[in-house]
Amino acid sequence: MDFANLASQLNAGTILPEGIVIITLLGVLIVDLIVGRASSRWIGYLAITGLLGSVVALYFQWDNSNPISFIGAFNADDLSIVFRGIVALSAVVTILMSIRYIEQTGTALAEFIAILLCATLGGMFVCGANDLVMIFISLEALSISSYLLTGYTKRDPRSNEAALKYLLIGAASTAVFLYGASLLYGLSGGETQLQAIAHGMSVANVGQSLGLVIALVFAIAGIGFKISAAPFHQWTPDVYEGAPTPVIAFLSVGSKAAGFGLAIRLLTSVFPLVTAEWKFVFTALAILSMVLGNVVALAQTSMKRMLAYSSIAQAGFVMIGLIAGTDAGYSSMIFYLLVYLFMNLCGFTCIILFSLRTGTDQIVEYSGLYQKDPLLTLALSISLLSLGGIPPLAGFFGKIYLFWAGWQAGLYGLVLLGLVTSVVSIYYYIRVVKMMVVKEPQEMSEVVKNYPEISWNLPGLRPLQVGLITTLIATSIAGILSNPLFTLANNSVTHTAILQPPSVALQNAKISAELYEQQ
Repeated sequence: MDFANLASQLNAGTILPEGIVIITLLGVLIVDLIVGRASSRWIGYLAITGLLGSVVALYFQWDNSNPISFIGAFNADDLSIVFRGIVALSAVVTILMSIRYIEQTGTALAEFIAILLCATLGGMFVCGANDLVMIFISLEALSISSYLLTGYTKRDPRSNEAALKYLLIGAASTAVFLYGASLLYGLSGGETQLQAIAHGMSVANVGQSLGLVIALVFAIAGIGFKISAAPFHQWTPDVYEGAPTPVIAFLSVGSKAAGFGLAIRLLTSVFPLVTAEWKFVFTALAILSMVLGNVVALAQTSMKRMLAYSSIAQAGFVMIGLIAGTDAGYSSMIFYLLVYLFMNLCGFTCIILFSLRTGTDQIVEYSGLYQKDPLLTLALSISLLSLGGIPPLAGFFGKIYLFWAGWQAGLYGLVLLGLVTSVVSIYYYIRVVKMMVVKEPQEMSEVVKNYPEISWNLPGLRPLQVGLITTLIATSIAGILSNPLFTLANNSVTHTAILQPPSVALQNAKISAELYEQQ
């Protein structure tokens, strides 16, 4: 095989965005080695510049005529581009909110950013991985980096406990997912590429075999852990409470988006023969997630734990689009994750700012905050109301699109349950808003009475302010001016070959497998 032919089959240009992230990661490490702690004032901006450059590279790869690269191991189609963009943007906002927080904990900022970039890299590769080996390596890059970030503030016992729980449960879920992948490898006759696996299983006529069902269940267990869906959610509340707040902000958006990106690609490519079965399993997961997440959130006293259960519930809402299995269903998932990026990270930015100024995240301590910090009150109120689905904020249009797609697909019971649990969620979101805004001055909490004077001139607070205002504006206007996001979500689905009707998708899988064998 000559070099030109090898280069055309590798098609390495498709991973230019990831290449930019790798160069940024190396740049962060080298600068930190040369300059030392003095680099902490601007090393975050270096990482943000690289990530934004990666997003720009993704934009220029839109509608790529030849998205398959690395001999079928990576697929840079429009679907992967959107999910990779969500992961990269979540890392940008996370770095903005991390600089002051990490400095105040007394730990090194450069190492934190380097590990976060590793997690971002893993998440981006997961979204486009088209091969079992690449999926596993990418998942491990994301998972191991997440474990390290969770226990990064090693002087905090809660962070150590959260990291240990996350590691143990994560290792178990990885083992389960890997066993499911090995079953797929065996059932397909020794194939690792997703389309070749589907073709191999259709030729071997294993459509309803016990081995395929077990592989499906194990794969769903691995995905359920990543998206923190009940009953695979056990790690979520403890990790959200104990881990550094910027880390859980990234996990709640970046890791969840990567999990859903993997779910769409794996289920539509490998399991078209058992579509009814995986839809049934995800229906059960969606019901459990929506009910458990919203009901248990009512009893929480910590903002971080409340948002943990909220995150579980949000995963249940997004699964409605996955279960629908239509173009509108997948588009609604992407649209909701796009707006969830802004409204959830806006909420976490507010929690970080409040904890930096007061040292607590208890809900009761927010009483009367409007009297001392109107901007923080406004931003947190809008993000919580958007998460609850109050019009005309972005979350309202996201949920309407999801429920409409589910209703069109005949998921009447699931949509009605989603509507009921959304009403339940509004209660615990508005409870916080009411505490901040309605409380009389004499009912102000002791923490708010001793609230420090607001100053944005302290080191590291300017990036936090930029992140807060940016996510606040995006959350406020993304609902009213949602047409560009709707168009982006719809185009990413209609331009992606694997999201065709089952018969067409199976035919595409056979064609891809034949081309793969010829190579």
